[in-house]
Amino acid sequence: MPSVPSSVRLPFSGVAREAAQWSVSATLRPLHALIAAPFLLFAATMTAMLFRPSDVQFYDVDRIAFVLLVLVVLLRALILRQSLRAARSVTWPMLGLTALALADALSQPYESETWSVLVAKWIVPVALYYLARLIFEDQASLRALEIFLLAVLAYLSVVAVLFLAGANSLILPPFIVDESIGIHADRARGPFLQAVANGVSLNLLGLIALDAYRRRRLRGGLALFFLATLPAAILATKTRAVWLSFAASVAVLLCFSPSRRVRRTCLTLVLAGVAGLLCVLTFADLGQTLSDRLQERSPVEFRMAVYRAGWEMFRAKPLMGWGAAAMQTGLEKRISDFHQEEFFVHNTFLEIGVDYGLVGLALYAWVVFDLIRLGRKSSASAPSPNGTFLDRDFRSLWPVLVGVYLLNACFVVMNYQFVNGVLFTLAGLLAAQNRGSTPELDSA
Repeated sequence: MPSVPSSVRLPFSGVAREAAQWSVSATLRPLHALIAAPFLLFAATMTAMLFRPSDVQFYDVDRIAFVLLVLVVLLRALILRQSLRAARSVTWPMLGLTALALADALSQPYESETWSVLVAKWIVPVALYYLARLIFEDQASLRALEIFLLAVLAYLSVVAVLFLAGANSLILPPFIVDESIGIHADRARGPFLQAVANGVSLNLLGLIALDAYRRRRLRGGLALFFLATLPAAILATKTRAVWLSFAASVAVLLCFSPSRRVRRTCLTLVLAGVAGLLCVLTFADLGQTLSDRLQERSPVEFRMAVYRAGWEMFRAKPLMGWGAAAMQTGLEKRISDFHQEEFFVHNTFLEIGVDYGLVGLALYAWVVFDLIRLGRKSSASAPSPNGTFLDRDFRSLWPVLVGVYLLNACFVVMNYQFVNGVLFTLAGLLAAQNRGSTPELDSA
C-alpha cells in the first residue's frame, strides 16, 4: 500500500497537537489561578468551615476545600522553591498531639465523628500554622486576610443582633434558625450552630477589629458600626463563658494596653455595653431571658458532675489516659444523676488529660507556652511595617487573644475548626516573623 504523503498527515497531526495543548491548558488554568493567588483558596476554605452546610447532603465541602488548599500551597512552594522548613515552636507538640489523636482514631476507624474531631481539633490548626507563611507572603495578602476577618466579624455581628431583635426571617442562611439541627437554638449561635463557637469567634475577631482601629484602618462609620454591634452580639450569645472572656479581655486592655487609643476604645466599649444592657433590660421579655440565663443552675450542676467523673477517670489512668471510646463509657458509668445519649467533658484540658493522660497534658502545656511566647519576641527579624496588620505593636494584643481562647477552653472543648484555623494562622505568621523566614513584606 502506498504511504500517505507527509503533506496530508501533518494537518491532522497539527490539529491533534493543538487540541491536546488546548485541553491541557484549559485543565491547568484553574490550578494556575489558585497557585497565583493562594489567599483566595484560603478564604474559600475558611468560608466553607464557617458555613458548614448542615442542611444538605454534600457536607464534606469544607474537607475537600482544606485538602485542596494543602495540596495547592505545597505545590506552589515546590514550584517557587520556597523553604518548607517548619518552625519548631508549636509544631512539635502539635504533631505529638495529632499522633496521639490519630492512634486513638485508628482504634475505632468506623466512627466518623472521631475523624471529624481529629481534623477540626488537631489537623486543621497544625496545617494552617505551617502553611500560613507560604500563603501570606506580602502586605497585599496580609491586608486581604485582615479584610476577610473583619467581613466575617461584620456578618456574625449582624446575624447576632438580628437574632436578639427577633428578626429571624432576615437571618441567612436559614439553617441558622432551624431548631431541628444543631444546639442552642434559643441563642445567637451563628452558622456554627453552637453559641460558644459563635461567641469565641466574635471575641477574637472583635479584638482584631480593635487592633485595626488602633492602626486607623477602621474609622468613621465603620468603626462606629463595630462599636455598636459587637457588645450586643456578645450579649446575644447568652453564654456566660463568652460574657466572661469578653469582659476580661476588655478589662485587661483597658488597664494594660500600651496604646492610649486602645484604652479609650475599651472605655467606650464598657460604656456602650452598659448602655446597651440597660436598653435591653427595658424590654421585659429580653430582660427576663437574660436574668433566667444568669440564674440557671442545671447546666452548672451537670458540668460539675461531668468534671468530677472526668477527674476520677484521670486519677485512675493518669499516665496515658483512656482514649475517646473508653472515656465515653467511663463517664456513663460514673454519672448517675443525669441521663444523656452522650457525655462531654466540657473542658479542653480535662478532656486531654482523660484521653491522653499526663503525656497529652504535657504536650498541650508545651503548645500553650509556645503560643504565648510567640508574641513576646520584641526584636522580630522581619516584622510587618509599623501601622500594618501584624505589626510590632500587635504583639501586645496577642497574649489577650490566646487568653480568650484558653479561658473559653476551660468551659468547652475547642473542636471549632474555624476558631482554631484563625488562631493558628495568626500564630504561624508570628512564628515566621520571629524566625526571619517571612518573605519580604513591602508596603506596596
